[in-house]
Amino acid sequence: MPSRDDILADRLNAEPAIFKGCSSSELGIIVGVAALIWLPVSLLLAGLLGAVTMGFGLAGVGVVGTVIVMASLFQRLKRGRPDGHYQQRFSIWLSDCGLRRSPFVRRSGAWDIGRSGNATLPLRDR
Repeated sequence: MPSRDDILADRLNAEPAIFKGCSSSELGIIVGVAALIWLPVSLLLAGLLGAVTMGFGLAGVGVVGTVIVMASLFQRLKRGRPDGHYQQRFSIWLSDCGLRRSPFVRRSGAWDIGRSGNATLPLRDR
């Protein structure tokens, strides 16, 4: 029987889902990218209309909307797949585009050990 001091979060294999199937690190990345996109765009648009401070409100609404839409998209991408599936697919896509080397073995076909002759085993002294 586990003790009362046993922390259950120590036994997790993956980050728990926080919002729409996304973990806290995934949500942090979504919020960061959305803020980098929405803040300059909304400040520029609000500046052109003459109400610069309104740009911060517009950026906030844009970030919240982006988080909801992207979390729903990630939820569909991750449904029924193992943990880390989309990160591996993204890594393979980067490799296919030539932007990064794939950390996975992606060769199909016959494998060879690279020897041309039979190897002899050394005799043991008895």
